[in-house]
Amino acid sequence: MTLAVRYTSARTLDTAPARTVEPGPGQVELAPAYVGICGTDLHIFHGDMDARVSTPAVLGHEMSGRVVRVGPGVEGWQPGDAVTVMPLRWDDTCPACRAGHQHICQHLDFIGIDSPGAMQQRWTVPAATLVRLPESVPLDQAALVEPTAVAVHDVRRAAVSEQEKVVVVGGGPVGILIALVARAAGAEVRVVELNAHRRLLAEEQGLTTWDPAVTDVTDLVAEWTADAGADVAFEVSGAAGGVATAVDVLGVRGRLCLVAIHPRPREVNLHRFFWRELTLVGARLYDRSDFERAVALVADGTVPAQRLITRIVPMGEAPAAFEALESGGDVMKILVDCTDDTYKAQGADA
Repeated sequence: MTLAVRYTSARTLDTAPARTVEPGPGQVELAPAYVGICGTDLHIFHGDMDARVSTPAVLGHEMSGRVVRVGPGVEGWQPGDAVTVMPLRWDDTCPACRAGHQHICQHLDFIGIDSPGAMQQRWTVPAATLVRLPESVPLDQAALVEPTAVAVHDVRRAAVSEQEKVVVVGGGPVGILIALVARAAGAEVRVVELNAHRRLLAEEQGLTTWDPAVTDVTDLVAEWTADAGADVAFEVSGAAGGVATAVDVLGVRGRLCLVAIHPRPREVNLHRFFWRELTLVGARLYDRSDFERAVALVADGTVPAQRLITRIVPMGEAPAAFEALESGGDVMKILVDCTDDTYKAQGADA
């Protein structure tokens, strides 16, 4: 018998037996090892996405694991291979796909939201979604490849370049990952974050942080840039105040990259956009090149994944983990351990 963590109704999760789906043509069966909980999962947990999610729903799209079985016609993969999954399935027929933007397909199946996700002991997915992991990367750390791919895509969309001054508004997991990726691209980075624990974690990675509760961020940016303003700002907080800060810190022809999912429309200072000829860029999801870059950044330590993992919990403690994340405090990234005894025995990290 295999188990799965399922969302059944607002603020309710259970751990229940799950049916193993034999891989068909072009499919692969995986043994998920570790699955991260992200902000989108919390939105589902709160019931905010009930119009989209069919219950009972197996959650999870930030994962690592190993191949168990391959279906007919699958080449290049074999049992035991360490993998993560780019959880996107597109139709290749809509206008977005035909324009080469499959990752924002107009009929996108986001696996783990629109279809069953990784928070289970066996998971069958299209082989085309697999991304190979180096054996040198522990599987718990590899679960952070997906959010790192988000950060890689965001930094690429914002066209961050060497020596540019970048402000990241919001120092949660994705905010810190964006800051690390932008720094790896050669930018000078500042992180704006209210939470003291998150600021400390960012500072432990060599990042400079500012607390907007005790200092005027726009004044700090003016001093930092000799009144020029930042070249790029990332809005990762999801708060109205974060939007205002991200706009206000930008210099002439600065770029605002919108990363956070805002639950309601926000007021934006459009006069500032007019006066300084600012650019607003949306950034959603990722493509395969972003995933492959993310694997490399985790593998070489540019992204210190282990330091971002607050704790790892068994499947039965997933509800408590969701509650801990929504309460804030001294929590960054929590992983759910989905391994069973069979696949723990296959490798020290599995």
